[in-house]
Amino acid sequence: MTTAALGSAGAWTAAAQAQATNAAGKPVILVLGDSLSAEYGLKRGEGWVPLLEKRLAQQKIAATVVNASISGDTSSGGRARFPALLAQHKPSHVVVELGANDALRGLPLSDTESNLLQITKAAQAAGAKVLIVGIQVPPNYGGDYTRRFEAVFSKVANATKSALVPFLLKGVADAPDALSLFQADRIHPTAVAQPQLLDNVWPELRKLLPK
Repeated sequence: MTTAALGSAGAWTAAAQAQATNAAGKPVILVLGDSLSAEYGLKRGEGWVPLLEKRLAQQKIAATVVNASISGDTSSGGRARFPALLAQHKPSHVVVELGANDALRGLPLSDTESNLLQITKAAQAAGAKVLIVGIQVPPNYGGDYTRRFEAVFSKVANATKSALVPFLLKGVADAPDALSLFQADRIHPTAVAQPQLLDNVWPELRKLLPK
């Protein structure tokens, strides 16, 4: 299995491997995310996406994982770069983990919903199965905004009949010792919390993979 990082020297080789794997009928899992998936503040290999690679290997599921996550990315940024990623990697599965930075920047929820919808439809049109990974914002954003933001992900999943992980940080942000599971910025989970993130994603992703 190979994790392709955007802009890395081995990007072309990784893309070629991904296409070859896909052609052979093995899954190519593209993770389109932000800093929560891009190992922000972590050592390489500690994030939930590299841990996904290890779990696939442990369970003897032949697959290529392409981590196309960029710290600071918004849903509009992901939408803009997604067509090139589709063409390059030809994924069989797309995990969409975007939206947190939209909330941090106060972007309109209608835009976030539209962007996620278009990303999902583009992936499905290319023949990929989609898993949408939701995020929630703290209560200080206000009860109404918090509820409407959380609902964006389920609305897109329902509209496109996609799989859904309601809350990537479940068991972390709502844990009794939550502060100990976050880096100093109180936004990004520590390395210790990454297995929980994977455990939140894995059950829904596994359903989409070959038996």
